Amino acid sequence: MTSPSYVSTRGRSPLTDFAGTVINGIAPDGGLFAPSVWPRLELDALIAGGADYATLAERLLTPFVGEGLPEGALAAATRRVQERFLHPDVVPLVELEPGLHVLELFHGPTAAFKDLAMQLVAGMAESLLATTGERLLLVTATSGDTGAAAVKAFAGAERIDLVVLHPLGRVSPMQRLQMTTSGASNVLNLAVRGDFDDCQRLLKRLLSETGKTKTTRRVSSVNSINWARLSGQAPYYAATAAKLAEPATYVVPTGNFGDAFAGWVARQCGLPIGDLVAATNRNDALVRALHTGVYERTQAEPTASVSMDVQAPSNFERLVFEATGRDADLTRGLFEDFNKAGRVTLPDEVLAALRREVSAVSVSEAETVAEMQRTWRENGRVICPHTAVALHAARRIERTGPVVALSTAHPAKFPDSVEAALGFAPERPPQLQGLEGQTERFETVDATLEAVLAAIG
Repeated sequence: MTSPSYVSTRGRSPLTDFAGTVINGIAPDGGLFAPSVWPRLELDALIAGGADYATLAERLLTPFVGEGLPEGALAAATRRVQERFLHPDVVPLVELEPGLHVLELFHGPTAAFKDLAMQLVAGMAESLLATTGERLLLVTATSGDTGAAAVKAFAGAERIDLVVLHPLGRVSPMQRLQMTTSGASNVLNLAVRGDFDDCQRLLKRLLSETGKTKTTRRVSSVNSINWARLSGQAPYYAATAAKLAEPATYVVPTGNFGDAFAGWVARQCGLPIGDLVAATNRNDALVRALHTGVYERTQAEPTASVSMDVQAPSNFERLVFEATGRDADLTRGLFEDFNKAGRVTLPDEVLAALRREVSAVSVSEAETVAEMQRTWRENGRVICPHTAVALHAARRIERTGPVVALSTAHPAKFPDSVEAALGFAPERPPQLQGLEGQTERFETVDATLEAVLAAIG
């Protein structure tokens, strides 16, 4: 089997293999990795023989991995995902009413969809480092769920030190406890005085300025800017497509745009995925960009759907790269200007291409609460605020075929928001029990590179 190569969206980094995307996280030129050539996938081949989720994921990811992992590592990583999820279907699809479905992605170790790809990448990274003998400094920025999933996946890893950057006071108490109570000596939690976009900016600077860290460890990230982690989200689109008689419209609650872009990847590779709708809360930079052509970063505002409080979604760069016809010079210019000024106008032809690939809608706080109440009243289901954003957007769609709203987190991760909407707190699943009262470990730092470097040491 040949090894596929990966290019940078900004065009000034050498080609790398799949292992390079796992270990490096971001391209040396500041761009994001993407396959040089998109493989072609056949759904019938992925599900042949009644494949379970682990087998389907292994088959889907094999063309992306090639010989980039040690023998047997991909199979072990996909099996690890399946074994650590509490539902026999891993990602069950529930029909709320004729034609309207909810895809439950929250049955993993931290009760959020991030577990699907995080557990996968943890298995991959550990197998690679065991082969090379290297030690990795892994940094992640989180609006809540990514950090919790990373801590669960990497706590105690022999060759990996994990640093988590989360915005101080802007994650739910349950999310914070999941990040800060592991007790693992290889985990450092940093509460940043700022919002998620500040955390993400610091992460990117750390990755691009690794020479400033006082360490001989390689520095990488497991945010969805890491191609390996993003690609690990494509299998649940394939698993869902296999359960439906025709291509569905997928409505994705959107923060950093990785979840939605994973659906685009599955469709780009030939799988029967219909329209993609990115549903945001009032932090609607993506919506404004697609509606007006102006991509502008503003201060993120706190909402009940805290994991979506993002105003500079990193994976939008990957979609722009594809919409430009993979023009790396144009992509680099646009995002360098955006990084400097916080605002850029998309060329008309690029905007038209983006609109052909994805649409986006914004859902207000009042609409989010109303959807939580409606879903409980009409469907007897308690949902989290992020799921409510997607489901409200999904109900607004004129249905010409099945519509699937992605349910990205268990409602018990956000008990205060649920209780405010419904008058009672949701029942906790086993993985969210027993966190209160445990010792928390985290440091509070300013939103500066110097402060983060000083904490890392």
